[in-house]
Amino acid sequence: MTDDVHDTSSAEPGGADEMADARAIEQEIHARTAHAVPIDRQLEAILMIADEPQSLVSLGAAVGAPVPAVRQAIERLVADFDGVDGTVRRGFELREVGGGWRFYVRQDLDDVVEQFVEAERPSRLSQAALETLAVVAYKQPITRSQIASIRAVNVDGVVRTLVARGLIEESFTDAETGAINYVTSDLLLQQLGINSLDELPLISPLLDDGADGFEQNEGIPDGRV
Repeated sequence: MTDDVHDTSSAEPGGADEMADARAIEQEIHARTAHAVPIDRQLEAILMIADEPQSLVSLGAAVGAPVPAVRQAIERLVADFDGVDGTVRRGFELREVGGGWRFYVRQDLDDVVEQFVEAERPSRLSQAALETLAVVAYKQPITRSQIASIRAVNVDGVVRTLVARGLIEESFTDAETGAINYVTSDLLLQQLGINSLDELPLISPLLDDGADGFEQNEGIPDGRV
């Protein structure tokens, strides 16, 4: 009985040791797998998402490599992107700025990128366009002459701009006067993040007397004034 008890107690530490060994092996395998990716590719991936220039020290800490090794890898990446030794010269470059490294567009491609950004970024509406759009939103359906009467200025050009932007659209033509009536589009609702005109904010608190220029008529959404 004594021998049996002794054997059992000695087996428990052995089991714990085996578990510890297994964990150590698992960690070693994980470490080897991580370092199986070349340091150049690891640095490239990190720099691809970096918003600010990264120092050699911070890059070394990120990939678990000494600074000299990181410096050499950076030099290889710079040469690769610059088209040295027959590689393809990229449209971007790895540049050292302020003690750190980051990807930048090559200077000779600035015009191309600027054109793309300008084309993708919608220009802001002028104050006149915003005011006209508000009149249409709260008084639709409404004609150009009615908009001009409210704003006390000619609105032909502004209305054309809003139609071109897809923010307002022609609804119908008045049978008696031939005047085109305009309404806001679904695109405007999307831009404002609302589902219907009923969600427009009340305009009464924004007016001096709660009515100036926005008299109640049957065209305005219920409860908007």
